[in-house]
Amino acid sequence: MPANTFSATNPVVLIGAGNMGGAMLSGWLKSGVPGSAVIVVDPGPSPAMLATIGEAGATHLVAVPADLKASVLFLAVKPQVMETVLPAVKTAVGPQTVVVSVAAGKTLGFLEKHLGKAAMVRAMPNTPAMVGRGVTGAFANSGVGKQQRERVHSLLSVSGPVEWVPAETDIDAVTALSGSGPAYVFYLVECMAEAGRKLGLQADLAMRLARETVAGAGELLHQSPDDASRLRQNVTSPGGTTAAALAVLMAENGMQPLFDAALAAARKRAEELAG
Repeated sequence: MPANTFSATNPVVLIGAGNMGGAMLSGWLKSGVPGSAVIVVDPGPSPAMLATIGEAGATHLVAVPADLKASVLFLAVKPQVMETVLPAVKTAVGPQTVVVSVAAGKTLGFLEKHLGKAAMVRAMPNTPAMVGRGVTGAFANSGVGKQQRERVHSLLSVSGPVEWVPAETDIDAVTALSGSGPAYVFYLVECMAEAGRKLGLQADLAMRLARETVAGAGELLHQSPDDASRLRQNVTSPGGTTAAALAVLMAENGMQPLFDAALAAARKRAEELAG
């Protein structure tokens, strides 16, 4: 990211410095955004986050001052409190501002109702962004210019790949798949470990084996040019143990219909959060 993209007079303003906001902030600072160009607005950041802000030379505020205008205004607060937060940050939206929301379910129409017409992006990162291995889905409204989109892309991509979708409604599906997806993987580890325990392994050993297996498989998937189905086939010998297990997992009532139902439930909840 070009260091001169942002400055003290052309700042990135982050509203909310919790887990996701903090992860993005850390990524921006590591990528070359000068601390002097970052303003964090949060009434109660953690001591660790306050230390990060201070060490970087960024600015911490508990509220948005009336004279502040953001180059990029990042909204990283929970969707349940968004309606309370937005009126207090409206003054930071100027003619050149692009607003980026990472709140699940909150539509661009909702944001415009509270902030007025502006260049806006709905984005859905996921928690692996905290270790630089996230993926983000994003949608831009018609008010977002080329340069603004490039700025937003550069800020989002410090946490991993960014996938731009053609319709705003796609963001709810992105939320269901990748936004909530890490929790599904973590639960898979829990299920594998419990199944191993039931086969007679010590619980802590079963958890270590399950955890390292999923982490290693994920890294292999990350590094390999092959798609997931090819990698699955590579480890599945005809008539072997893996094939026996997959016959259960890939049965008509196996994992696919469960994931179909799970993601449909997540998307429905994202739509409900729109209010």
